[in-house]
Amino acid sequence: MERRLLLTQAVASAVVAGLVLGGCSGQGKEQEAKPLPVTAEGPASSPPNPKHELALVAYRAMWRDLAIASETSDASSPLLDDHATGDALALMEHGLRKAKEEQVISKGKPRVDPSVVSSSSREVTVQDCVDGTGWLQYKPDGKLKNDVPGSHSRADATVRLDGGTWKVSKLYFHEAGSC
Repeated sequence: MERRLLLTQAVASAVVAGLVLGGCSGQGKEQEAKPLPVTAEGPASSPPNPKHELALVAYRAMWRDLAIASETSDASSPLLDDHATGDALALMEHGLRKAKEEQVISKGKPRVDPSVVSSSSREVTVQDCVDGTGWLQYKPDGKLKNDVPGSHSRADATVRLDGGTWKVSKLYFHEAGSC
């Protein structure tokens, strides 16, 4: 439930602040997390090997899928489970449901630049600084939800090989300004 609340806050923050992406560093894992909707288009910071590049591609795609779904706050978007599963998927769905209840949508795209922290043949741990300055939340009348600018927030994720496909299984989004 705490993760879902954090996802809701993250989605709201991400939409409001714009998804935060862009190579930040930090220590610690799986702390107070707030998953945010983000689309990643940028290259990864020094991937460990070609196999793990696929995990980073899945991570970026997950944020892209979330950003698209957040344009309508659609928690049932068929895109969401293309690159996410487990806790990460549940967190995104919860955040989108919360955004729908609050009658807000997100516009823009978050920017990501993930780095591999550790990896094995079936799991890659990723750390990122999500740049949400270009991904904000809007009310039905087209006005910004609030005057809180987008920010940069640390994200920790676990990407696992799931049935031959890399998917984000855990996602932790930290408070605004955490990177």
